[in-house]
Amino acid sequence: MREKLSKMSEKRNIRDHKRRLLAAKYELRRKLYKAFCKDPDLPSDMRDKHRYKLSKLPRNSSFARVRNRCISTGRPRSVVEFFRISRIVFRGLASRGPLMGIKKSSW
Repeated sequence: MREKLSKMSEKRNIRDHKRRLLAAKYELRRKLYKAFCKDPDLPSDMRDKHRYKLSKLPRNSSFARVRNRCISTGRPRSVVEFFRISRIVFRGLASRGPLMGIKKSSW
């Protein structure tokens, strides 16, 4: 069961990584098409042409489809963005000490 979960999380992380690469690749083109679509000074047929080009880009090239996931467990929620690990993994690593500059507080 544990092995199956790790394979699923690995699969999700690979899918998310591919989405990040696609989003980075098409970022400039997507922003350009969006700017043309929103520009009221352009004629409507030109805006429609750029809207059509925007719709023909791959779906996964949108940054809205990128999900922050833990790189070790694949957990999608409560991910510490700077380290890209979930709060559960972060807490364990902070208490053991391998994270540079992070230590568990106690008072």
